[in-house]
Amino acid sequence: MNSLRNSVRLVGNLGADPEIRNFDGNSKQLARFSIATTESYKNDKGERVTETQWHNMIAWGSQAKFIGTYLKKGDEVAIEGKLTNKNWVDKDGNKRYATEVVVNDFIKLKEYKFSQYEEVYRYNRPWARFNKRQVPKTGKAEVR
Repeated sequence: MNSLRNSVRLVGNLGADPEIRNFDGNSKQLARFSIATTESYKNDKGERVTETQWHNMIAWGSQAKFIGTYLKKGDEVAIEGKLTNKNWVDKDGNKRYATEVVVNDFIKLKEYKFSQYEEVYRYNRPWARFNKRQVPKTGKAEVR
């Protein structure tokens, strides 16, 4: 049951390219990015309503390195992590608050072409070995 405490799972799209920062002479890396999750429903009048929520993400170490290398604006990702809350006093003396998700694991959900040989690489975990599969003779890749 402890694994259920402070656990967050989100599927969404990156709103911008990840921002990568290096600390301690490039020995530690931090990735900051945000993802948008969208939910649709019908209201009382029968109209479709779409709501988008934005979530701030941070990742450290090797996760940050892979996020900076493989993710870009618009990519769809599944993220697992934990919630953290921060508070501080800004230069005007106002107390500020922020909630972020610290990424423990992520999966890029779409495939893309990687080379002129028309091979499509799909990876479930960025640190795992890539799995190759040939594109059908039509020249179009299936997106799963």
